[in-house]
Amino acid sequence: MALFKRRARAANDAPAPPTDGRRPVSLALQGGGAHGAFQWGVLDRLLEDDRLDVRVVTAASAGAMNGAALISGLAAGGPAGARAALDKLWREVNQSGGRNVFGDSAIWSAAFTPGWLKETPLWRAGETLALSMSPYEFNPFNLNPLKRVLDAAIDFEAVRASDIKLLVAATAVRQARSRIFRSAEITPEVLMASACLPHLFHAVEIEGEPYWDGGYLANPPLWPLFYDDTPDDVLLVTLNPIERAEAPRGAGEIMDRLNEIVFNAPLMAELRAVAFVQELLESGRLTEDARGRYRDMRMHAIDADAWLAGETLSSKFNTEWTYLNRLKARGREAATEWLDACFDAVGARSSIDLQARFT
Repeated sequence: MALFKRRARAANDAPAPPTDGRRPVSLALQGGGAHGAFQWGVLDRLLEDDRLDVRVVTAASAGAMNGAALISGLAAGGPAGARAALDKLWREVNQSGGRNVFGDSAIWSAAFTPGWLKETPLWRAGETLALSMSPYEFNPFNLNPLKRVLDAAIDFEAVRASDIKLLVAATAVRQARSRIFRSAEITPEVLMASACLPHLFHAVEIEGEPYWDGGYLANPPLWPLFYDDTPDDVLLVTLNPIERAEAPRGAGEIMDRLNEIVFNAPLMAELRAVAFVQELLESGRLTEDARGRYRDMRMHAIDADAWLAGETLSSKFNTEWTYLNRLKARGREAATEWLDACFDAVGARSSIDLQARFT
């Protein structure tokens, strides 16, 4: 099951552009902790194929880390350099002390704890108790292994100098708004802010404002693409399953599903707006003057529903190398499927039908 119903090509659709030449796109990369390794696989396969010309990356949290590594690697050595940089990023994630890279304190979810124990009421009560503690209490020195990972894996000067735009979302705590950091502003602290879960890490302060995970208000941010000079094609790569076949019943399942809904809510709102504008343009209900103020963005998606539906919230903190590579392999398979089914639509038409869901 998936949100993004692929759009059938109508007889009067514009023909697909020529198959030669690389096609410009903006990448929109959702956040999701260690599940970002699925995105790694998607990007690895797209880079191997090398028919897309990535001009913009808009992202949050783990998606922002992947985006920065992608741009850093492209600057160093083209598609092959980008694949190497992404591999380096995830090897560093694996080698940095385990799940705490993405915020799991591991107090209540040690690797060798049997699965049945984690489903008991007593264990759940212990998890609730752990979450009642502030990171300012259990981590007073603000230790964050993600800083070392980013310093080791990403050339931030190359990111800032690149002609590929990087847009990273973080949530301004006091102002309750999403801030978009642009290429010239990207530092390790910006990426740490974009990935900061407030119950596990201290807020990351930038220019006097504390920031939390960007996914709370933009996951990933799409609106900058509508106003900037960016390609008309947007390829969205999600990490949080949007639709589920069954409603959750267990306590853990309920929390997992609630987490997915919370982190998908900003994306759903933006996709609804895109669908509304598409419907207005296609129906001819806008005046000629009004039509000039709206962009008819062509939307594409490689969604996580079919590939990550079996994963739990706790697995977002699992940085074991075999697990990360398993997610990477799924990402590569998902990208291959998308290339086979949807690549010809890039530059010609949307390959997903947002109006079927939102209008």
